[in-house]
Amino acid sequence: MAEYLSYKEAMKYLGFKARNYPALRRYIAAGLPVIDVNGSKRISKTAIDKFMAEHQSSTKD
Repeated sequence: MAEYLSYKEAMKYLGFKARNYPALRRYIAAGLPVIDVNGSKRISKTAIDKFMAEHQSSTKD
């Protein structure tokens, strides 16, 4: 898998079900960085891993 993912690839990497754009948009709103080059949006796997580690909780719900 490439370092820079489309939204669809990023959702698969995160384990989201197909077409679950609202969940991905919530992550983006919470600070997941998006790379936008002339309207072509990509998300770095490294950024996803960092974002998830930063939002990891040690408490059980």
